[in-house]
Amino acid sequence: MMRSIEGMSLLVTGGGTGIGAGVARYFVERGARVTICGRRADKVQATAQALGPACHAVVADVAVDADRRRLVQEAVAHGGGLDALVNTAADMVRGPLAELQEDELMKVFQINVVSAMLLSGLALPELEKRRGAVVFFGSVHTRRAYPGASPYAASKGAVEAVTKVLAAELGPKQVRVNCVVPGAVPTDLNIRAGLFTQEEHDKRMDAIAPYHVLGRVGTPEEVAESVDYCIRAEWFTGQSVVIDGGLSLGLSPF
Repeated sequence: MMRSIEGMSLLVTGGGTGIGAGVARYFVERGARVTICGRRADKVQATAQALGPACHAVVADVAVDADRRRLVQEAVAHGGGLDALVNTAADMVRGPLAELQEDELMKVFQINVVSAMLLSGLALPELEKRRGAVVFFGSVHTRRAYPGASPYAASKGAVEAVTKVLAAELGPKQVRVNCVVPGAVPTDLNIRAGLFTQEEHDKRMDAIAPYHVLGRVGTPEEVAESVDYCIRAEWFTGQSVVIDGGLSLGLSPF
C-alpha cells in the first residue's frame, strides 16, 4: 500500500543543493510540506524561496546538537507533524591511506553516520505518531572500489549496516528505515570538499557516463523517486535501494 504524498511533512538535511534539493522539489511539487536545512544560508534559502511557502529553510549544522533539536522542532511546526526524515547531508574526504588524518576521518563519520543517527533518534517520537519513515543515503562506493575513497566508502558502509539494525529495532514502532544508494549524480559535494573545480567535476561526469549501463549519469529527481518509494511503501523496510543506472554492474574509470 502506498501512502499519499499530499499533506505529508518531511525534513530533508542537506536540502540546499544537489540530491537534497531534488528530493525537496519532488515532494513539494506533489503536495508535501518540506523543511530543508544546510550550513550555507544562501543555498538553503534560495532553494526554499524557489519552491515557495510549502518549503521552509533552516540554516543549521547537523553536527551540532542544538541545531539538530531545532531542526526537528521547526519541521514539526512547519508541517504540523513529521512523516519522514531524509538524511542527505554528507561530507567527503579523498586521499591515500598513508596521508589520511584522524580529524578528516572523524569529520566524515560525524556527518555521514553519527549526526544522521542522532537526528533520527530525535525525530523518532514524532515519526512514531505518524508511522513514519527514515531514509539514509549510501553510495555506489560500497559496491565498487575506488582508490582514495576509503573514508567515504567506510562511512557509507556503516550507514547501510545502521539501516538494517534500526529497521529491526524500530519496526515494532511501525517506523520504517531504508537506505537509498545512488550512483553518479551531479552534486556539489566534491566541489565543497575541495576535490574538484566545477569544470573538473563536469568533465568527470561526462567521463563516467559511458560506464553506466544506461549510458548517462542520473539526476536528483530520479533519486527522489526511490526516496518516494522508501517513504510511502508501507511494507518496505530494512533495504538498500541501488539507483545507479547500472554503474555498479560494469567497469569504473575512477
